[in-house]
Amino acid sequence: MNQQLAGFAPAPVAARMENHGHHMVKVAMQTGNDLLARVGSMVAYEGFVQYEPNPPAVRQIARDWITGEGAPLMKCSGDGLLYLADYGADVVIINLAGDSLSVNGTNLLAFDASLQWGVERVKGLAKFAGQGLWNIKVSGQGWVALTSRGTPIVVDCGRGEDETYVDPDALIAWSPNLKVKGKRSFRAGSLIGRGSGEAYQMGFSGEGIVVVQPSEDSTDRLRIRS
Repeated sequence: MNQQLAGFAPAPVAARMENHGHHMVKVAMQTGNDLLARVGSMVAYEGFVQYEPNPPAVRQIARDWITGEGAPLMKCSGDGLLYLADYGADVVIINLAGDSLSVNGTNLLAFDASLQWGVERVKGLAKFAGQGLWNIKVSGQGWVALTSRGTPIVVDCGRGEDETYVDPDALIAWSPNLKVKGKRSFRAGSLIGRGSGEAYQMGFSGEGIVVVQPSEDSTDRLRIRS
């Protein structure tokens, strides 16, 4: 291999999911250990990997996800190495060890098909958002890959007594056991030409984490008509 390119070659496989750089995830595929991934996220693969877009089981669980016409997921199965990415977004890998995670659907890149998952309404926020907010809850033993528009920050809510407040458009994921509430405030962005009027934040308290991306693009928030 050309020495100038050698530094970009894949490293030996050490885990089910691994980062290749900041913007790609490498998945070690094995027969019987299927993966659910966002449609269109495959950028390369080695070996024998098959794809089934929006399989019936996924369609039934996520019939209300995003458009009401089904989830933008594909089932990946086979043996080999699978590389996934999402338009250059950072990729964050989490290994759930019997834990649960509530994820913004647009930030969910891939997860082990053996995990339990479903679409859930975020309680207590409809009156602030004007419509229901929905997330994807995943739980069990397995791997999850999330995307972030820039390098994210992980806030440990259990380290202090104060609540943690997050702009919903920057929120990626949180621990489902956290208490969640909405809060209205003046939109600070109006002072620098980014709009005016009220804004709302999501407040978190309890033991758990919140993952936040450095982006406030409102198109990133999964919203479904109530």
